[in-house]
Amino acid sequence: MALLGRIFESIAAGHPWPGYEIGISKDEYEDIDRLIEEAERLNGWFTRQQVIFALASWAELLKEELLKSWSSHYPFAEESKRVGLIMAGNIPMVGMHDLISVLLSGHHLILRPSSDDHVLIRMVVALLTTLDEAYHDIIQWADGKLKGHEAIIATGSDNTSRYFEYYFSQVPHIIRKNRNGIAILNGQETEAELKALGQDIFQYFGLGCRNVSKIYVPEGYDLDTFFGGIYPHHSIIEHNKYANNYDYYRSVFLLNEDNILDNGFLLLKRHEALASPMASLHYERYSDEDALRKSLSAQSDQIQCIVSRKDVPFGKAQSPALDDYADGVDTMQFLAEL
Repeated sequence: MALLGRIFESIAAGHPWPGYEIGISKDEYEDIDRLIEEAERLNGWFTRQQVIFALASWAELLKEELLKSWSSHYPFAEESKRVGLIMAGNIPMVGMHDLISVLLSGHHLILRPSSDDHVLIRMVVALLTTLDEAYHDIIQWADGKLKGHEAIIATGSDNTSRYFEYYFSQVPHIIRKNRNGIAILNGQETEAELKALGQDIFQYFGLGCRNVSKIYVPEGYDLDTFFGGIYPHHSIIEHNKYANNYDYYRSVFLLNEDNILDNGFLLLKRHEALASPMASLHYERYSDEDALRKSLSAQSDQIQCIVSRKDVPFGKAQSPALDDYADGVDTMQFLAEL
């Protein structure tokens, strides 16, 4: 697994094939570049820049010492179970954490990737089986409906989760729904912190469950300060699919006579909802941070992470640690108890 991280690191850095010490041949190494291009052709949101960011992020986590430290906290049973894994496809390799969790826990994997992300996930599995042939017998691809599973980890929308809950009710399961990242500003943020917040908003074009979709600002806060801080990310509007969404929602908001603030690449709208449409961001003002956090705790089942000086640092929303589990559900503990 750590060798996979070395491959990711080398590819993300743009290095040529470093030799057989990396575990794969030159042709296999160079084929990764072709697959990155194929992933973008399949899914226009998976630009090379976004995929490279995902590879670099995983390269940081797939270190032998980190993997050992993380997995050593769980007493896994000797009997292997067949775990079905239904992946989302909103951002590149979004199901990677579940995949390595199942493999490190010693279980067998029945894998159904999203049609939006199957190129990269199949690439990961191909690399793993090249590095260790034992994975050929451990990883199985699901054709259509999952069969033979003894447990399930499924990620989807609020709508699909209802189907998952019903269909997989007879086996142990983790079912994930929609969640969002939010940010709490205190008005003292530096220009660098606001620029980093921009990354939390715009990384993966805002499609990840950890992306910030709403900000809370103090009463009297000048939103021009926020706009100035995120301006370094203005080139996002040059992406055709993002620009189309920006134009569409700008038209919708104007037709509805919504009061919006527009800086040319992000639409800022005062709204209570945590989730905001593509190319837009909701905001609310607050006067008492303690009262705000108490209110947010009542919505914790809709929040994936909070970005602030007190919580996830600015710029780190899309860089969770191995033990920073989606929806707050300890995946490794679930697998250990099967």
